[in-house]
Amino acid sequence: MKKTIIGALVGGIILFMWQFLSWTALDLHRPAQDYTPKQDSILNFLSANLEKEGGYFLPTAPKGTSFEDMEKITNSHIGKPWATIQYHANLEYNMGTSMARAFAVNILLAWLVCWILGKFAHNNFTTTLTACLFVGFIVYLNSAYTSHVWYHLFDIRAFLIDAIAMWGVTGIWLGWWLNRKSA
Repeated sequence: MKKTIIGALVGGIILFMWQFLSWTALDLHRPAQDYTPKQDSILNFLSANLEKEGGYFLPTAPKGTSFEDMEKITNSHIGKPWATIQYHANLEYNMGTSMARAFAVNILLAWLVCWILGKFAHNNFTTTLTACLFVGFIVYLNSAYTSHVWYHLFDIRAFLIDAIAMWGVTGIWLGWWLNRKSA
């Protein structure tokens, strides 16, 4: 139990630190959060024209539109600009709470991986590292890549780098920690 708890805590720290580096110092996700000098005009336009907070895909049709009409609308916009918008009426900035929640989730993720690894009958460093990389790829393929297939994410490479780096380093740590001989 002690091995799993320490493995999860350190694994969670590794995951958290990579995310911090990826989104800040390394700035890998910049292509999905780029600056425009027209941001104030755009935000003013959105707040004046969107009735509520929510996610918007442009162009689309109102709920209840027939499949045939939706297909006509889609076909009439092929080759033209499109956008996805995540609109929030009020910016809330609570770095401490967000970091605490992310850190807690990372510890939980590392603990879940430790639990799965603990069920392996024959575990070793290579198996642990490979399993952690597989977890990273599963998360990447099921989340970022599947979204990219439909909504072209500008930081898709960053998500792939994140999956390999954070789960690879976590796998190296857990591979050593969980498989070392107790003194």
